[in-house]
Amino acid sequence: MRIIKASDNEKARIFAEKVRDFFKKYGKRTIAIAAGVLIIGTAVTLNFVLPKTASVSGQGGKVENTGASKTAEPEDFFAASAMNRTKARDEAVEVLQSVVDIGTDEEAAKQALADISRISADIEKEANIETLIKAKGFEDCIAVISGDTLSIVVKSADQLLPNEIAQIKEIAYKSADVLPDNVVITLKK
Repeated sequence: MRIIKASDNEKARIFAEKVRDFFKKYGKRTIAIAAGVLIIGTAVTLNFVLPKTASVSGQGGKVENTGASKTAEPEDFFAASAMNRTKARDEAVEVLQSVVDIGTDEEAAKQALADISRISADIEKEANIETLIKAKGFEDCIAVISGDTLSIVVKSADQLLPNEIAQIKEIAYKSADVLPDNVVITLKK
């Protein structure tokens, strides 16, 4: 059992007043949005930084593989990229859903729902782009929409020909309304 002294009560009251003043000054909505953005940014950063640093071994800089071979296969790159993308999106949706569930501010909840809807639309567009690119004869690919830009990594044994690049950019434009200048295509052998 803890004995509360008068000075402890005074400190607790002062702290509670400071917290109350802070929320009055900045508003619950602003704090919830800032916390959500911070959490999403941290999650995305960690998803792209940690797998790259964790998979490099100390001997010769080779990438370790959990399968039978000791070197990373391109399929592992595409699978890992898709998994990281999905994990980051799931965490972002979870944070946005918590903003909706808190329900302290209707405007923040509407914005969070709009962001969830945008993320869902991006997921669908990326899947369509990947399917159409594979249908053009490429072995594998991964597409990531980030705002008005689109990054596509394509697996190909040879350099991409100009007509293949044009086909990929056309798919991006038709599937996601991303202008060809905003499409970044990377070749993964």
